[in-house]
Amino acid sequence: MSISTILFDLDGTLLEMQTEPFVQQYLKVLGSHVGDAYDTQKMLGLIWDGTKAMIMSKDAEKTNEQVFMEYFAEHGEWNLDELWPIFDAFYRDVFPSLMEHTQPSPWAKQIVEAAKGQGFRIAVATNPVFPRDAIHHRLSWIGLNPADFELVTVYEESHFTKPNTEYFSEICSKLDVEPGDCVMVGNHMQEDMVASKLGMKTFLVTNWLEDRGEPQYAVDQKGSLEELHQAISQRSGVFAK
Repeated sequence: MSISTILFDLDGTLLEMQTEPFVQQYLKVLGSHVGDAYDTQKMLGLIWDGTKAMIMSKDAEKTNEQVFMEYFAEHGEWNLDELWPIFDAFYRDVFPSLMEHTQPSPWAKQIVEAAKGQGFRIAVATNPVFPRDAIHHRLSWIGLNPADFELVTVYEESHFTKPNTEYFSEICSKLDVEPGDCVMVGNHMQEDMVASKLGMKTFLVTNWLEDRGEPQYAVDQKGSLEELHQAISQRSGVFAK
C-alpha cells in the first residue's frame, strides 16, 4: 500500500524554532498582558496545570478546550466571563509578536508545495493545546494558512493530544484514512514518532530535534528539512510510490 497522506508537525518542524525557549517567552508575554489585576504567577501555574490536564485526558466526549476550561473553572478563583475576553485579545492581538522568537525559513512552503505537487493529502498535526488563533498565527509566520491543508488540529476541535495514540487515530478518522496510509513528519521523538505504534510511517526531522531519551519509537527515515523536501519531491524513502 502506498502512502497517500502526510501529517506535518508545526513547531520545530515546518516552523523552525526551539520549543522550550518559545514557551517561556509565551508565558512571559501572557503574564504581562494579564497584568496586575490578577495573581500572574498563580494564573500561569494554573494554565500549565490545565495543559497537563489536556494531555492526560482520555475523554473522547470532551474537546481539549472543554477539559482546559473545566480545569480552570474548578481550580481557579477568577470569573471566566471576565477573564476569557482578556485571553482572546491576547491570542488575537499580542501572540503574533512572538514570531520574533522563531526562525521561519522558506523550507516549509517549499515542502508543502512539493507534497501537493506529488498528489499527497496533507494535514497539520500540531499538538492541539493552543487555541485556533495561536495555531493559525504560527502558520502565517511561514507563509501558510489553514486552507493549504485538509486539516489543522486545534484545541477547540481535538479530543486528545500528543503523545497519546488516540490523537493520531482521531486524525485518521477525520481524514477517513488508515494509519498505514500516512507518514508522520516531526522533530520530536516522543511526541511525533509515537505515531509508529499505530502503523504510521515516520520521518524524523533533525534541524530542531527533540528527544527526552525515553521512550524510543520506530523511525523509518530521518533527515534535515532539505532532505525531507528532496524525499517528497522525488517520492523516495517513506514517500515512495
